[in-house]
Amino acid sequence: MTQPPPPPSQPPGPPPNQPPQGGFGAPQDPPPGGFGAPTPPPNQPSYGYPQQPPTQPQYGYPQPEQPPTQPQYGYPQQQQPYGYPTQPQQPYGYPQQPVPAAPVGGKKLSAQMQIVIAAVVAVALIVGGGIWYANSGGGEENDTAGGTTGSTQEQNKGGNGLGGNGKEKVPGNTQATLKFQLPEPKVEDITDVGGSWITDKAYVKTGVNSIVGYDLDKGTPVWTLPLPGQVCGTSRHTTADNKTAILFEATKRVGPKFYQPCTEVGVVDLTTGKLVWSTSVTGGNAGDGKAKFSEVTLSGTTVAAGGTDGGAAFDLANGNPRWKPQANAQDCYDMGYGGGEGLVAARKCGSYGSQYVVIQNLNPTTGQPISQYKMPTGVEYAAVVSTKPLVVAADVGDTAGDGSGISDFFSIDEKTGKLKVKIAANADRFAGRCRSTEVETCSKIVVGNGRLYLPTEEHEGSTGEYGDETNEILSFDLTTGKQAPEKADAGDRYTLFPLRMDGGNIIAYKAPPYDKGGQIVSIDGGTMKSTLLLENPSDKTVRDAEGSFSADYSEMLYANGRMFISAVNLSKPRESSSTSDKEYLALAFGTS
Repeated sequence: MTQPPPPPSQPPGPPPNQPPQGGFGAPQDPPPGGFGAPTPPPNQPSYGYPQQPPTQPQYGYPQPEQPPTQPQYGYPQQQQPYGYPTQPQQPYGYPQQPVPAAPVGGKKLSAQMQIVIAAVVAVALIVGGGIWYANSGGGEENDTAGGTTGSTQEQNKGGNGLGGNGKEKVPGNTQATLKFQLPEPKVEDITDVGGSWITDKAYVKTGVNSIVGYDLDKGTPVWTLPLPGQVCGTSRHTTADNKTAILFEATKRVGPKFYQPCTEVGVVDLTTGKLVWSTSVTGGNAGDGKAKFSEVTLSGTTVAAGGTDGGAAFDLANGNPRWKPQANAQDCYDMGYGGGEGLVAARKCGSYGSQYVVIQNLNPTTGQPISQYKMPTGVEYAAVVSTKPLVVAADVGDTAGDGSGISDFFSIDEKTGKLKVKIAANADRFAGRCRSTEVETCSKIVVGNGRLYLPTEEHEGSTGEYGDETNEILSFDLTTGKQAPEKADAGDRYTLFPLRMDGGNIIAYKAPPYDKGGQIVSIDGGTMKSTLLLENPSDKTVRDAEGSFSADYSEMLYANGRMFISAVNLSKPRESSSTSDKEYLALAFGTS
């Protein structure tokens, strides 16, 4: 695929005292990549060529967890051990069953025996991880427009019982128009504008010292919430009545590089544009000063914020603290939390040089651990991909090597804290990302239907020509770690990655080639069949505007036939920038 050009003012990185925040596609550490694992050996078959069974488990296949010679997984508990499973796990990845071989010498095989052997080989390839299917590149189950446009999601429900039941329906006309564009506001230095939401009345976006709700079709402001300082953290989660949590600085910045501490926690009503409450706390590593936070999330009636000063939680209704950062609490502090259906803390413990990470599933009201799991040695940070089911990503021993923040996924029983399975990922094969120092900022990764859905990196398309690169979305069982045989193909010249779950379906974005508009598709989570929901215009002006946003440096939202793309960071325009290079805070597309 031909990549759209990156925005002319790509943020160079977070400021020293406050890392930029954001939802989907927030700025990551190094350039985008896949998941880390050892470099593949030479002379391996490429995409599109059936793979031969490896004699040893290799990169890209789920790796079975090996029992340690000494206890290393599982945080010690009284009466109840957590961590590494005490029972042996089912093997996963490439099939272990021997494949019958033809006899040496003797009679020629009968036709019946040849059929039996062929069937066994086929079953092994499909059931044992879908290796051949996963690596066949460039196949187009659907045309480049994204598939059929007249069916409902219920018609796509797979025979395996997964998928379907999504809320997003195919509009009568899938061809979108550019509804409005929000110009980029002027700033003096790197400014975090992460945070965007959709309600039934407005598109809500973080601005400079403010949050603004815009009319869904016209883009005119319907409300503006001025804030004392810049927003420095937002939650992707919202309540049923459209409330969400934010972090912001207590005062405005004075001149460039005068960043203020990120100390204030608040709840915003996205319907009315009102700040319901705001507060701050002391304690933890901050001592008598205000605790500084780097991220915030929402679970049920609890708002939770974490950072290097420790973690705190508040009552959603009134802001009353439910717990505060504790100073030297067993040499542990909450780096951050994953929210949504559950509340999960990532805690760093131990003295410098011997620190380790513990994942705790918490009671959202009391903060008491329901279960916990000690991450393996070599994990400095962990990211919560999902709280129910509990899935955690980490770069074990800095082996990813590509800045993705991930070498392995850990599927954990949230009730017992026991590891179900560890899924090893390959840097050259997968394209999901988690920001290493943030707990809830993973992008291009979704969990649903008891599966982990991951996009592959770009690879050669069906023609083998330059510019026809493509990719797929694959899935892994969260109990066995096995790769499912079904996959969703982007089609030549497109790149596909998931945005969110919609019931049993996946809402995904198809990044376009240079001469097309992007697409939103719904993918059945069982069959992995794609259905087009929206396609953006292909005329050059609109293409250039859409292409000015990089998938790794933007937020993308879709709901009810509308798609929004927005920036997560702003920077001072370069003096050498051309006046013709327009930069945007957000773009809005919609179908009729």
